Amino acid sequence: MYILGLASFFKNYSTVINASHCAGRSRSINTSVSLLLLSALVSSPINAAQLEEVVVTATMRSESLQDVPVSVNAVGGEKLFEAGIDRIEDLAAYVPNLTMSETAIGTNIYIRGIGSGINQGFEQSVGMYFDGVSYGRAQLSRSPFMDLARVEVLRGPQNILQGKNSIAGSLNLISAKPGQEFEALVSVVHEPSHGEEVYDFMVSTPVSDTFGLRASARVKRLDGYMENLTLNRNEPNRDEMTLRLVLDWTLGDNTSVMFKTEQSIFDGTGRQIEIVNDRPSVRPVTPGAQGDDFNGRTYAEMLDETNLVIGGVVIGGQPVGAVVIQIDEDSSVLNNYQDLKRSNNGDFSNNKVGAHILKIQSRVNDHEFTSISAFLNYEFTETCDCDFTGGNLFKLDLAEDYEQYSQEFRWISPPAENFEFIGGLYLHKSSLTFKDGFYIDRSWTAIPELLNALDYSDALAALQAGNLEGLGGRGSFPPGDAGDIVAGLHAKRDFTTEAFLASTFLQTTWHIADTLRLTFGGRYSYEEKEGGRYFDFFDLDTGQRRPEGELDVITSRTFLSERHDLSGERTEDFFSPILTVQWEATDESMVYATLTRGFKSGGYDARSNSSPSPDDAIKDHDNNPLTPDLNTRNIVGSFEFDREVANSFEMGAKNTLFDGVMELNVAFFYTEYTDLQVSVFDGTLGFNVGNAGEARTMGIELDGRAALSENLLVSFSMAWLDFEFTDYENGQCYQDRVNAGRGYSNNAPLPDSYVDGVPFCDFKGKTNQYAADISGNLGFVYSLELGRSWEMRSGLDFVFTSAYNPTPNLDPSMEQDGYVKVNGRLGFAHIDRGWDIALVAKNLTDERTIGYASDTPLANSNLGTVGHYAFADRSRSVGLQISKRWR
Repeated sequence: MYILGLASFFKNYSTVINASHCAGRSRSINTSVSLLLLSALVSSPINAAQLEEVVVTATMRSESLQDVPVSVNAVGGEKLFEAGIDRIEDLAAYVPNLTMSETAIGTNIYIRGIGSGINQGFEQSVGMYFDGVSYGRAQLSRSPFMDLARVEVLRGPQNILQGKNSIAGSLNLISAKPGQEFEALVSVVHEPSHGEEVYDFMVSTPVSDTFGLRASARVKRLDGYMENLTLNRNEPNRDEMTLRLVLDWTLGDNTSVMFKTEQSIFDGTGRQIEIVNDRPSVRPVTPGAQGDDFNGRTYAEMLDETNLVIGGVVIGGQPVGAVVIQIDEDSSVLNNYQDLKRSNNGDFSNNKVGAHILKIQSRVNDHEFTSISAFLNYEFTETCDCDFTGGNLFKLDLAEDYEQYSQEFRWISPPAENFEFIGGLYLHKSSLTFKDGFYIDRSWTAIPELLNALDYSDALAALQAGNLEGLGGRGSFPPGDAGDIVAGLHAKRDFTTEAFLASTFLQTTWHIADTLRLTFGGRYSYEEKEGGRYFDFFDLDTGQRRPEGELDVITSRTFLSERHDLSGERTEDFFSPILTVQWEATDESMVYATLTRGFKSGGYDARSNSSPSPDDAIKDHDNNPLTPDLNTRNIVGSFEFDREVANSFEMGAKNTLFDGVMELNVAFFYTEYTDLQVSVFDGTLGFNVGNAGEARTMGIELDGRAALSENLLVSFSMAWLDFEFTDYENGQCYQDRVNAGRGYSNNAPLPDSYVDGVPFCDFKGKTNQYAADISGNLGFVYSLELGRSWEMRSGLDFVFTSAYNPTPNLDPSMEQDGYVKVNGRLGFAHIDRGWDIALVAKNLTDERTIGYASDTPLANSNLGTVGHYAFADRSRSVGLQISKRWR
């Protein structure tokens, strides 16, 4: 009956999604055939087929998924391999309430509406652990993975057993280990539409009775699924290579040693970014303009061709000549709508990751003692054409170097009738160096020409309004040469941070009765952190520091950037408790409830372009003879931010039904966050970090499996999420509201507040980025023996979500409609000889969706246009997979 209800719900929900989807696009999704098939299948009697047990290590003990008192999604290695899931971004489609997306200069991972946002000073709110080692940096989540035993996704704060800032949840990746028998694999995937090729190699063998090894490798290439109109090539082009060696020793009867070393290189040329929205400028008409004025023209039209003459006037008795503006960028900039085509001058990202792990396990009187020693490092260099157009405006260089040493000691007591214990000590030391800088080449004319025009037009507008302070335009006098001053500018930033963390934890389970358990415990953490950020202006050609003066006024007004040199030290400690009640209502039903408190440590902002002090005003006393004391601009950035705290309640039930034929799990959660860490785009080129106040997230998560027959397995998971900011006064306004604050937008409400002239919007009562009300998936696996030697194995997955907003400022014009994506696999395997050939399809219905979007840099803040760039998700792909196994 329950399955029938699920089918009915999915059918109705798909209808709602399709109706909404059709309203915005001409194409809809038709899943009625699949749903009728589902109804027919589930209406048949359940037979004697049973589910295989799923074993997880979410609580550091090997336990059945049905016995773990936490909301967990586990995806096995076979599913990962067959579905072509080799990145966290692909995995997110199969785990409701998990979202991962790339951004222009970072990576976002969210669980239940909570994530860290874009800033290299952040560690992730969603902890990632690879074979027990914390991979807390955002860049590491872009790493490809392979040859895994499984992935476990734990939702909700996980600060006790996995205590490194896992305030929203954690992802546990577990490598496949050497077995007792020889095993080998060679696999090739070829996908012609996007030029994708994947080569997998694995060999696992016992070398002796006490020693085994497993070596694996993956090489992947992708030509891309977007057309770059400016450079006439497909993007993103990716080259990846991952090598792993796992050695496993057994020393006597009670001790084992595992050593893993892994190296990964993943390089990308081009990005999956396109301009998807570009509206005409509402900037007032320039006084005395002749030719192509800004008003009424899109950003693309301005870049494609602008011929503008602003007539000469006399200001303060001094003659000022006419300014002539000529811009002629590549006409590909006119492609400013979503169509999987981009206009861009080229960018790249080169990444290297290395990990070395030594794990020693020993048993003494059935007590298990574990030591995990790890060294982790990565480095990357990137060049981002971060104006995201085919115009030569500016580029951004980024480089990051990170090293991490960690040591964990664990003690796990044996199962007992009364009390069980898990305890440990964790030590962590890390250092990060991040460098970036935007630059404007002297051969590029768009930014200098635009700034010259804005400099002059601002001065003329001030003259007409009788505003003496504004006569300096963008900061120069006579006005009209601000762009010439910034030509050849290289704004460079150096950011460093070092951290030391020591924590200890103890979790106790008290068996009150045969069917009733009480788990309680906590983790105490102490952390020291140092940070520094240096920002200054240099000449791109000579490398010399630019002298202070007019340049500083122009950059403060145009880029919200100012020179600064900041440093700080901070220490903090925190205690995270947990209390769980677990009751085995029947032999096949378990109910639990958990109260826990978690935290994420504070730190230092890597991406702000200005000082946090309002007293550091840029003053230009010499260049405006009329108003020497008035030409002042206060800009307030950020540097240090505080820790984030979560108080969470979760209750759930895990049920095994019909003598092991079906599993049905449900969890309800309610979490309150205080001092939520957020990174807010400043509207130009930087991000400011602050603590947002308070938020709460609540919802229901449902998942399960059913063996409908010996040949057919169905799996399902679904989540309902309700996220709300309960206190967040200084959120980033979307562009229409910013324009309303300037007095030249007709359709949007005014910003809610201003700080030193910067508009802010109150997010109280609003949801968060990526927070879809409903998300989930429904999957089928059907296998059938064909004679004595061959087996057909096919799978069909429906991945669905309701509408969500992919922008950090929740711009209503960029909301992503709900959708259903269909992935499938049809394979034939030779049972005895190990051959397998399959067609693997992703996004069969060719849904055009976006994972992240934000404001087009400089366009609105300077020219009054409303525009967005977006990361486009991959279109339909169908590949051929051929593999050979030896066992």
